[in-house]
Amino acid sequence: MIQFEWPWLAAILPLPWLLRYLLQPVETSQEAALKVPFLQDFIDRQAGHRLRLRRWPLWIAALAWLLLVLASMRPLWLGDLIELPVSGRELMLAVDLSASMQEEDFILEGQAVNRLVATKKVAGEFIERRIGDRIGLILFGENAYLQAPMTQDRETVRTLLFEAAIGLAGKATAIGDAIGLAVKRLRERGETNRVLILLTDGANTAGAVQPLEAADLAAREGLKIYTIGVGADEMIVRSFFGSRRVNPSADLDEGTLRAIAEKTGGRYFRARDTAELDQIYQLLDELEPIAKDAKRFRPQQALYFWPLSGATVLTVLLLTLKLIGRIGP
Repeated sequence: MIQFEWPWLAAILPLPWLLRYLLQPVETSQEAALKVPFLQDFIDRQAGHRLRLRRWPLWIAALAWLLLVLASMRPLWLGDLIELPVSGRELMLAVDLSASMQEEDFILEGQAVNRLVATKKVAGEFIERRIGDRIGLILFGENAYLQAPMTQDRETVRTLLFEAAIGLAGKATAIGDAIGLAVKRLRERGETNRVLILLTDGANTAGAVQPLEAADLAAREGLKIYTIGVGADEMIVRSFFGSRRVNPSADLDEGTLRAIAEKTGGRYFRARDTAELDQIYQLLDELEPIAKDAKRFRPQQALYFWPLSGATVLTVLLLTLKLIGRIGP
């Protein structure tokens, strides 16, 4: 359907006719250069024909004015009513950028990739699916940084995640500081379903806050924490002396991650490969939201440029005809 944003501007439509009626026309005196006895008869015979010829520029001008008024009323095309789900969930992602995340023990599309690349791929798809959630992003290493505040702009959060680089926040791992920063940022959100998804591949080796102390604080604030430990259990390393099997996740502190989740009512997950990591995020999709009324809106498309373009074309046409002498002053 079409709707006018400023319909009251239709009141100016008769303005040119009112001005013509109220203002006196400019008097012009024209005298015949050659006076002949039958001049009046000549004028009478041509008057009707000339009057008809001179009326068509007035009709074009009237149409141009009509289109201009129509454009000024700002016509809008309103689409069908759309409902946007609003879950009321505040979802914060905390991603480890420490040096150990560069270990290439994940397979993605048939190629070995490091842990951060696999995390970006799976977590990026997870962010895309979170329609209705407000999402934030914390990046942590030796320090914890708020990369994206809580927002429904999922594309921006996803872009900021993809731009993250290993070592950006330092080489160590400050799990406690990351949790503390999430508590601080989510504390002001009020009575909402607040969730922190913390992904790391190591143990707490830096920071001012111990992870379990931060977990106690999160529990008091009603923040539920889901922890994810990433990294393969076994990896073949080839060297000059041959091949040997190693555990690239030997430094992963599963006990602490599990305790953090239990203290806050969350769960601990173990992701040894890309498939398990994807399954974990699929499971996290089932978090229960706090029900809220859906937001309703109608998509709008401005149409004013169509009548404005028509009025401009007609005006240019009249000016061109006047310049080349096809119409009179």
